[in-house]
Amino acid sequence: MTDSRLTVGILGAGRVGKAIAALLRTAGYDVAMAGSLDDPGTVVSADVVVLAVPLHQYRNLPDLAGTLVIDAMNYWWELDGSRPEFEDATTSSSEVVALHLPGARIVKTLNHLSGYALEELARPRGSADRIAVAVAGDDSADTEVVATLVDHMGFEPVRAGKLAYGVKFEPLTEAFGADASAAELHDMLERFWGSQRGRVVARARGL
Repeated sequence: MTDSRLTVGILGAGRVGKAIAALLRTAGYDVAMAGSLDDPGTVVSADVVVLAVPLHQYRNLPDLAGTLVIDAMNYWWELDGSRPEFEDATTSSSEVVALHLPGARIVKTLNHLSGYALEELARPRGSADRIAVAVAGDDSADTEVVATLVDHMGFEPVRAGKLAYGVKFEPLTEAFGADASAAELHDMLERFWGSQRGRVVARARGL
């Protein structure tokens, strides 16, 4: 499934969730949204579910086994509180989330754009000023489905590799918050291991 016949559910009705919903609806997708994890409604039955809630709520996410899940969340200690599992450099935040969503197919993307970029900077394919979005996942078919969604939303998808490499565009990285072209974002991801954050992660993972 790689077209607008996909249904998309969004958990989280904040600025990011609303911006993603607006872009997908403009692209012709059927979108459902839930602002509360206590009452996810029809969101969980969608073909693709976007996680756009504060990351500290990850333990309260509904059962999404068998579902293609886009993790658009980030760890912010000011909002989430100090959480050792997200400060552990041996893993990415999406890998932690995946452990608590057994059977879900997790793809990391849309987390490194600002709310402003999501609201204002989407551009048609081929536009000179189109900005790029990194996409990381362990299943190539799922990654391509999500890359197509990103493309239809108005951004240039850049494949970043496996889910563990989502660490390359989390907060504290060069790619995070960058309004970059596809070539620029690719170079940022390639430079990650030479950055301060990359060296910390590499040491922790024994790379």
